[in-house]
Amino acid sequence: MPKNSMKNTSSSGFTLLEILMIIVVIGISSAITVPSWLAFADLQRLKTAQDQVYRAMRQAQSQATKNKLTQQVSFREQDGIVQWAVHLTTVNPSDAMWNNLDPNVRLDEETTLQKSNGIRQIQFDYRGNVRQPPLGRITLSTKSSKSSKSGGKAKRCVYVSTILGAMRTGKEHDKADSNGKYCY
Repeated sequence: MPKNSMKNTSSSGFTLLEILMIIVVIGISSAITVPSWLAFADLQRLKTAQDQVYRAMRQAQSQATKNKLTQQVSFREQDGIVQWAVHLTTVNPSDAMWNNLDPNVRLDEETTLQKSNGIRQIQFDYRGNVRQPPLGRITLSTKSSKSSKSGGKAKRCVYVSTILGAMRTGKEHDKADSNGKYCY
């Protein structure tokens, strides 16, 4: 048999058209999944921040009953980052140890906790009761989320709902409550 007839006539690899089709399919898949992934990530950030706020409030309430001293949980926005601190009411909030929430989370305008000198706060007495009503809530939203029907933001909230210090969490709804708020 001659040497030339043994040449391999098959070619391996992809054609330019096949590679272009793969790139188009990957691009379309990315365009569909990336916005969903970003919305999911924003929602996870909000849930985590909501949990941190809830635990901070419970911590202040627990320390108040344990130490038989009035405790306060304070919230502020510093350089665009929401922060919280649990401290005695005798301690100036600026001297407290502040903890940061996720940088993509912000205090929403639906927040109703009492505000003094730019700091939102609630106090718990030695029995764990709210020391100085009014009661209120912290409402959180993300800076980038566009998933909500109520103004473009997903929302999560933590309520202090009774003077006995009962707390609960809530989330955004499609319809406003009787006060025009979406997070309940």
